[in-house]
Amino acid sequence: MRNTAIQLAKPTILLTVTFAITIFWVSLNTSPQHRDPMSRSFILWLHGLGDSGPANEPIKTVFKSPQFRNTIWSFPSAPSNPVTCNYGAVMPSWFDIHEIPVTADSPKDESSLLKAVHNVHKMIDKEIAAGTNPDNLFVCGFSQGGALTLASVLLYPKTLGGGAVFSGWVPFNSSIMDQITPAAKKTPILWSHGMADRTVLFEAGQAGPPFLEQAGMSCEFKAYPGLGHAISNEELVYLESWIKTRIQSSSS
Repeated sequence: MRNTAIQLAKPTILLTVTFAITIFWVSLNTSPQHRDPMSRSFILWLHGLGDSGPANEPIKTVFKSPQFRNTIWSFPSAPSNPVTCNYGAVMPSWFDIHEIPVTADSPKDESSLLKAVHNVHKMIDKEIAAGTNPDNLFVCGFSQGGALTLASVLLYPKTLGGGAVFSGWVPFNSSIMDQITPAAKKTPILWSHGMADRTVLFEAGQAGPPFLEQAGMSCEFKAYPGLGHAISNEELVYLESWIKTRIQSSSS
């Protein structure tokens, strides 16, 4: 608990993510994407607490394979809300978080979480209505965005191409399992977590695969020794290959 108090002493920077170190070499000068109803794939990226969508856009330049030539990317920004773990400070936040560090047993705020899930589902519905095959639609997120990714994929009524959780946690109780449809259980999950994470503890990440197995879902869990609460280039390169394989298998 003493470590928690130390972290809470700087409420305005908790759970924010900076990509300057991990992907500093990525160019920001990317050409704008134009929406094409016949695009082969769609990737929705959900940022962490206190961050913004535009700040994460350099991620897409890691995806250089030809399979991503027609990919539509979306980097939405969370609305500003008071956050309990930051003493009620108002900041970009998808849902409320009650304590830092996040552990496997941290309190869950399912009410605000489900509101955020509803908004993510509207984004997914809009893209599917525009012509994207659900099998080629991927939801990815870091930290709070990773927790929201998990909830959004599990509670979506259709099978999606995949969900990728980075440094996230299970943001709801086991009672939610009754709401997971058979179609949603077929969506593959990639879970990546740094073993040196002091903000969302590694134990919180480790609790993910057993939860998903209990729900009847598959999950690939990757642990990164020495990685703290951040995304590494190694994780992004693997994500590219993970999604690329699924685009190839679902596009024929």
